[in-house]
Amino acid sequence: MNWITSYVRPKINSMLGRREMPENLWIKCPETGEMVFHTDLKNNLHVIPASGFHMKIPAKERLASFFDGGQYTVLDNPKAIIDPLKFRDEKKYTDRLRDAKAKTGLDDSIINAVGTLDGLPIVAMVQEFSFMGGSLGAAAGEAIIKGFETAVAQKRPLVLFVASGGARMQEGIISLMQLPRTTVAVNLLKEAGLPYIVVLTNPTTGGVTASYAMLGDIHLAEPGALIGFAGQRVIEQTIREKLPEGFQRSEYLMEHGMVDQVIARKDLRPTISSLLHILLKKPAPVQEQLPAVA
Repeated sequence: MNWITSYVRPKINSMLGRREMPENLWIKCPETGEMVFHTDLKNNLHVIPASGFHMKIPAKERLASFFDGGQYTVLDNPKAIIDPLKFRDEKKYTDRLRDAKAKTGLDDSIINAVGTLDGLPIVAMVQEFSFMGGSLGAAAGEAIIKGFETAVAQKRPLVLFVASGGARMQEGIISLMQLPRTTVAVNLLKEAGLPYIVVLTNPTTGGVTASYAMLGDIHLAEPGALIGFAGQRVIEQTIREKLPEGFQRSEYLMEHGMVDQVIARKDLRPTISSLLHILLKKPAPVQEQLPAVA
């Protein structure tokens, strides 16, 4: 099979003048089945134009669309112990980390960046779901603490974009220790009197919902985002009841007071800018002056 794939097929294609077509040029909407060309999806902030379904957006693209002119500086994250439990399932944990780093170009699931939002200096923190499901381990915990400490030291508000499946099982109790550690970091920001806005994206689940992801001054959510601690099947089997339709989705949570507002991705930037200017008692921003890069 390898011989056919590596030699015969390319030889036939060259003889016929055919070129191999790259994969993933068309993206299928999970909701409607509509096919969208990948560049059109990227230009629309990874939102399906017709249905409005919010696909996952890479962390770096989110930062570029959020900061003024797409300009920001990434902070170096602290080093953390790697594979403290020498964990292995079907693969070694170190192999999973290596694959995730190769796939995303990141050292772990957290990116901290500083820049301006309509001229207002801020710290933005983004979780990259493509890095082991945005899971929280020692390295991610250290990076989160670094983000909050930077915000306090530079007297900047912090905006967090959450996308996580929860604690990283390969690190066991060390992963769970990050929950109280990050909670203490949030309290440092609040004691300094600086705003903390959380944007809950799809998915926000597990341990992060029991710590820093639910401690913001204001909680925004993207449409249709899955948000909750335990999974729906686990809850239903525990309470022996059928859960309501839309349970744990952002719209349901807003109706029940757990989320302040559901905001489309294209409207997050102006909404967060307005909120921060109000919270910091700054003059209202002029949106046209410093557009972000789409």
